[in-house]
Amino acid sequence: MTGLILLALTGVAVVVLLVTTARPPAVAPTDRAAYFDRWQVLHGGYDPRTGSVPLRGWLTLVHGLARPLARAGVQPDAVTISSIWVAGLVLVLCDAGGHWWVLAGLGMVAGGLCDTLDGCLAVLQNRTTRWGYVLDSVVDRINDTLYLVALVLVGCPGWLAVACGFGFFLLEYLRARAGNAGGDEVGLITMAERPTRVIVLSLSVLLSGVFPSLCLVLSALGPAVLLIMTAVSVVQLGLTVRRQLAALPSDRPR
Repeated sequence: MTGLILLALTGVAVVVLLVTTARPPAVAPTDRAAYFDRWQVLHGGYDPRTGSVPLRGWLTLVHGLARPLARAGVQPDAVTISSIWVAGLVLVLCDAGGHWWVLAGLGMVAGGLCDTLDGCLAVLQNRTTRWGYVLDSVVDRINDTLYLVALVLVGCPGWLAVACGFGFFLLEYLRARAGNAGGDEVGLITMAERPTRVIVLSLSVLLSGVFPSLCLVLSALGPAVLLIMTAVSVVQLGLTVRRQLAALPSDRPR
């Protein structure tokens, strides 16, 4: 009961934050083509129109949801922070057990959308900032952790959740350090990017709610698949980054 009360109070605070910080944008929100152009610039030249089909579909969905919010002037950083509340809601629903897990799985998808929605809003409103970039990355890692804790509440073994979390961190850290070293921070769109992780984890939780008697198997299945996918992705990205950095004029001091 205490968790529900705390969640309700923080939910009200999130709504107040979103409403009170809203400011009309100086420019009209861009269309999808312009959004993809800007996204490409911000992600090392990777073109979502010719690259990963799931990524293109995900960005198209997010753009459609973001346009009305952009017109209303909703601030990107406020959406970033609100995604933590959504992850907290997922935890409470997972702790409730049973068929509540179905809503928890849907909540994970909503949280994943929020995690991409903030960046889309920043692009549509021409409000991209360095602080927003850092805040988004930090909140993504917080939410990754909360989602894995939610899987443990459903029945996933703790060691498997920890191994997944380590893999997620390693993949993102490798990409970030490659960017700091002068390489392409995107480098390669792997099979274990964040939208994929959110979808697979949400399916594990949702299906556990549909088939509660199989929750121990289903809650571990998604993380197990993701662990394999992440391990392969780390190797793929590592080889790509190594080739990129080797092609630079000179090595950067360690």
